[in-house]
Amino acid sequence: MLKEIRPAILVLVLLTAITGLAYPLAMTAIAGVIFPKQAQGSLIEKDGKVIGSALIGQEFKEDKYFHGRPSATVAPDPNDSSKTVPAPYNAANSGGSNLGPTSKALNDRVKEDVERLKAENPSAGVPVDLVTTSASGLDPDISPDAALFQVPRVAKARSMSEDVVRELVTQNTQGRFAGVIGEPRVNVLALNLALDAAKAK
Repeated sequence: MLKEIRPAILVLVLLTAITGLAYPLAMTAIAGVIFPKQAQGSLIEKDGKVIGSALIGQEFKEDKYFHGRPSATVAPDPNDSSKTVPAPYNAANSGGSNLGPTSKALNDRVKEDVERLKAENPSAGVPVDLVTTSASGLDPDISPDAALFQVPRVAKARSMSEDVVRELVTQNTQGRFAGVIGEPRVNVLALNLALDAAKAK
């Protein structure tokens, strides 16, 4: 019986070493050489200090900054570990809200957000990505329409021309990958950094 089991154990150990250790280590090393920035998390630095990642959204609340999509991520309630509290863009607990289209809580939240955004820019329709969360809750990008919708608020808060802010949105809009995959998008952190740089000039 041991004679029959020995090859199975040997194959298990060999495949575990190849697929569980050698392959992941080789791919990590190759990625580090070919795509060093991406392999390190696409970190964004300002003045030598890491301020975020191009892959994970951040919450911006001030009127002088563009805001990202709503985030449904949560964290344990510090006062009661059996409950959770909202923690926008919490990368340790990525996920959506699991609220469906018939959820009263979701409908109420979306209605409130739509009304708030309509008051902010009554002359434009509210882009859907400004009132809906992504599946991960960590989406760093918004649509160009969502960015352009916020131009009047940002320009007013910064005492800048809307045309200048609109041009920054255009400069920071990324197209479809290979011209066909995905949708045009604007990275919120990159756009806000460009805004700060423009204001500093």
